[in-house]
Amino acid sequence: MSLVEALAEGLARASTLLPQDVVRALERAREREEGPARVQLEAILRNVEMARSGRVPICQDTGTPTFFVRFGLDFPYLKELFSAVPEAVRQATKTVPLRPNTVHPFTGKNPGDNTGRFIPAVTWEPLPGDSVEIHILPKGGGSENCSALKMLPPGVGLKGIKEAVVEHVVAAGGLPCPPTVVGVGIGGGADLALKLGKIALLRPLGQRHPEPEVAALEEELEALINASGVGPMGLGGKTTVLAVHVEYAHRHPASLPLGIAVQCWAHRRAVVRIGPDRSVTVSP
Repeated sequence: MSLVEALAEGLARASTLLPQDVVRALERAREREEGPARVQLEAILRNVEMARSGRVPICQDTGTPTFFVRFGLDFPYLKELFSAVPEAVRQATKTVPLRPNTVHPFTGKNPGDNTGRFIPAVTWEPLPGDSVEIHILPKGGGSENCSALKMLPPGVGLKGIKEAVVEHVVAAGGLPCPPTVVGVGIGGGADLALKLGKIALLRPLGQRHPEPEVAALEEELEALINASGVGPMGLGGKTTVLAVHVEYAHRHPASLPLGIAVQCWAHRRAVVRIGPDRSVTVSP
């Protein structure tokens, strides 16, 4: 399997197969809901199964192709990988097929293949080693519209961070197609806080941050948001978020950046791992 084929397969799986951690979270949510909330979750789960069995996209909005590439500094095919990413997007757009979602911001012209200036969006992270791990995150437009950057005054502290996250997610209501997964990035600068929010989305649901204080914050934010009663699709209920994940970076003393990355219930992800011998694994 070529690198293009491996990445195209990863994007195809991300678009058609919802990861099992997300499916299980939706099933648990269904069991604790009733009335319109339960009906919505039953419809969502039927949709997930139809997409899986038919290998068709989970949602008509197949998202912006977004990649996080964690590459070993000694990975021998880095140059090939660099050119393989956009070509894989073109291939998957044609074969899955994916909806062409990239348009020029001034003219509205659509190239028709989900590529364009700085798209696919790729974050490159060098690490020790000779293999590569590529996280694929198709990012839907509706949930992206509900993401936000807030530059908080440092004096508000952790209490202010909690209030800002909860107020923002609750105010979004049904717009991002809840129950959502929310990635929270704290610290760094404006750009890094939002990036950290998206990186937080890569973690499987149920996997807490390794630092106990951060894990406790995740749990508290989930409980506070779910207590709002927004519920599935904004129709009321106990489940507004499936999970909240937090990542952080050190910050300047004069600023407290807060990035809130919102992902809809269709929390699509895939991981492609490539070894130095070109061995490939794709999951899910």
